[in-house]
Amino acid sequence: MSAVPPMSYDRATGRLEGATAVERCAALAFKAGARASSPMHYRGFSVGCRMVNTLIDQREIMVMLNEDARFAFPFGDGYWSLLLDRGFVYEGEIEQFLRSIADVDYCFVDGGANFGFWSVLASSRPFGSHPVISIEASTANAARLSRNAELNGGRFKILHRALGLTSGNQVWLSGAKHEAFRVGEDAGDGAAGESVEMISLDSLLDQGLVSAGQRLVIKLDVEGMEIEAARGGKRILANETVIIVEDHGADRAHTVSRYLLEEAGCRLFVFDEASQSYEALTELSVLDRIKTSTAFGYNVFATNSAYWEERIRSIPPLKRH
Repeated sequence: MSAVPPMSYDRATGRLEGATAVERCAALAFKAGARASSPMHYRGFSVGCRMVNTLIDQREIMVMLNEDARFAFPFGDGYWSLLLDRGFVYEGEIEQFLRSIADVDYCFVDGGANFGFWSVLASSRPFGSHPVISIEASTANAARLSRNAELNGGRFKILHRALGLTSGNQVWLSGAKHEAFRVGEDAGDGAAGESVEMISLDSLLDQGLVSAGQRLVIKLDVEGMEIEAARGGKRILANETVIIVEDHGADRAHTVSRYLLEEAGCRLFVFDEASQSYEALTELSVLDRIKTSTAFGYNVFATNSAYWEERIRSIPPLKRH
């Protein structure tokens, strides 16, 4: 009996290959669910995925993000299956920024890489084929990250660590969803989780993984440890660095942005849906207007570099579709 062919999906053409008839119906259901839940910021999409998953076998799907970017995840995953809708754009403000700097010689540090979506894209030819360091705390996620590195010729380096203030300490990682793990202390009550070694951003300099003066783009999505991770990167922040960090809509005090602006002394930018452009954050009150939903995070771009500030300011407004 012949093996089941691998399943793949090309976002450029919409072509699904290697799928059974049932899986094709499931893919249509995921696409319809993504579109139906879009006005609600995709609330309920993962619930629909779990219902459909009871009807299909568990196996991998490989999505072509572009002609040089392969990204695999479990078919029916309640987070990444949104990619099966060609109209879905994942964190478009980051994609636009990375496309605009494809010509720049920089290293991308993917902090909290998950399965490696941004690692795959930043290292792909349309985005400039940049060197990438992917840092992921979860053992299960790191395995998926390694799989995606393998699918793309092993072109990015993986560190199975938790980003934080210092290096060498152990932290407790727990959570039920791969996209929403939390770092904290082991409660000692037998709750599922794992102990993970911590690493600081500045240790990347100490280990020679990045060099002083090297231009860096750092994406921080690290289980609520964003401020601690930034504090552990004071030397790297003084480099030619721009950090992309999530400021959650539910945090009306704008805690992460406040630290970067008032304590780290960074210049901040945020994508403004109204103007479709990157707006300078000289006053945190601007976020009161921009953060319209409490359901998800808003990416803030922080830098102490005049070069990166100029590049961000030069990005033209996105064209409305």
